Amino acid sequence: MSSTNRHLALSVLASTLVAHAGLARADSTVLLEGEVPTEGDYFVLSFEVPEGTSEIEIRHDDLSDTNILDWGLFSPEGFRGYGGGNTEPAITSTTAASRSYLPGPITAGTWQVYVGKARVTELPARYRVEVLLRDVATLAPQPERSPYTPTPAIVSEARWYAGDFHVHSRESGDASPSLDEVLTFAESRGLEFVMLSEHNTTSQLELYADVQARHPTVLLIPGIEVTTYQGHAMSMGGTRWIDHRLGYEGRTIDQVVRDVHEDDALFSINHPALDIGDLCIGCGWMAMAGPEGIDAMEIQTGAYSVTGSLFFRSATSMWDDLVTAGHHVVAVGGSDDHRGGTGTDRFDSPIGSPTTMVFARELSSAAILEGVRLGRTVVKLEGPDDPMLELEASDLAGDTDTIVADRTSIVVRVTGASEGGALRIVRDGVMGRPIEVVGTTFEHEEIVIAGANESAIRAQLVLGGQPRVVTSHVFVRPLTEGGPDAGLTPDAGGDDAGTEADAAVGQDAGTTAPSSGCACRIRRDDRSTGAWLALSAVLVALARRRSRR
Repeated sequence: MSSTNRHLALSVLASTLVAHAGLARADSTVLLEGEVPTEGDYFVLSFEVPEGTSEIEIRHDDLSDTNILDWGLFSPEGFRGYGGGNTEPAITSTTAASRSYLPGPITAGTWQVYVGKARVTELPARYRVEVLLRDVATLAPQPERSPYTPTPAIVSEARWYAGDFHVHSRESGDASPSLDEVLTFAESRGLEFVMLSEHNTTSQLELYADVQARHPTVLLIPGIEVTTYQGHAMSMGGTRWIDHRLGYEGRTIDQVVRDVHEDDALFSINHPALDIGDLCIGCGWMAMAGPEGIDAMEIQTGAYSVTGSLFFRSATSMWDDLVTAGHHVVAVGGSDDHRGGTGTDRFDSPIGSPTTMVFARELSSAAILEGVRLGRTVVKLEGPDDPMLELEASDLAGDTDTIVADRTSIVVRVTGASEGGALRIVRDGVMGRPIEVVGTTFEHEEIVIAGANESAIRAQLVLGGQPRVVTSHVFVRPLTEGGPDAGLTPDAGGDDAGTEADAAVGQDAGTTAPSSGCACRIRRDDRSTGAWLALSAVLVALARRRSRR
């Protein structure tokens, strides 16, 4: 071999060794490949970015038709994006980024690809990551991006507002619509607010101002779906990335809850009963969270007619258990729409199905979240055209959801219901007798005698033997220590015990008192899954989860 050829071979070898070691120069490629660690659910791959780099492109591959890896990115400053199962490369530069990722300075130093083991069943599992370091950016600048600032109040009036707390745009790796398409469809259904709930990223927030200006009647509320392998939760109103890597370096769900609250956001559990294993990875709630940190729960995901009574029954049972154990958890609903309302599969639920009504002092993000904190919510299980159900208490005043009195009265108002509706009052998770709803405007009043401990009271409307509208709770705490024993006593059976309506609302006449101190883990009993629920969930999962090769 000539000296020239020998020198060339040594140069190539040196370049290869440098690449495999995670070192690089501007306008070069770093190759990171190897076996997936067997321990833990997450690991990181470090690489060095030299001075003069203008753009980074990351191409990743799990090298398997069976295994699924999730992908995110850290710069030296911190979080830079999370695409989850995005199959396209991740690109970031100073002025632009691909979906799910953030633009910003390309700082010289150590960067990290962080990897989640969503599903690893084929061993040994391997990965391959190519990091392209460019000195000239290929993405066009994105002037539509700007730092997030809260939108001023759209309506300055204290009233009920209709919206959806769980909607995805294309900034989530498994969703397709643009933010404009989301708001256009929300407008068509008469909604007044939408919370975008992208998976583990904040990239959507930089697009809010630009999109909001084109859709002045529908408020975009910030939100992040904290997607873990032990359940999905919403950071309602959150604007900071939440580290979702449970188990990584000792990370716990209680730390996640704390970080959500430190962002002045609310922690809500999404689709807690959707537990169908790998068909929807991590969708069922399995995390052991301290119940005192749970602010809200999604009691219905998708329209009731689509996801079925078994989902609602399990979710409301879990919710009632938490509330009866003394935790003021608020009811919300969300469509979990991934297609901008245009899905045509049998099990798609469009934006607004269900609809959550929030009583707020104005239509602003801060006011809507304040309304949720105070428990001023009503969930219409089908959509915005459902009847309205309002629960009022004579002694409830100010910024509280609790009445301190030995005796008070409640009024339940139903508007827009068809003939044949039935009103049910639920106290401490147990149904009262059905009350026939007559006329398009109907009111029912009851005297409530406090029990020995705090009682939780809510209302539920049944139409055609199916639950249709659910309120959050009003709490009654005795003024006199020990409290009187009488009260709004739940029916032990009632005249219609065991009817279709009872089965639909998911509270049997013989419902037992929930255990105290619930650690908020989904219960594994006869409420869990039936054949129909499993079939529907499978189809939902197949329609929504990312496709592999």
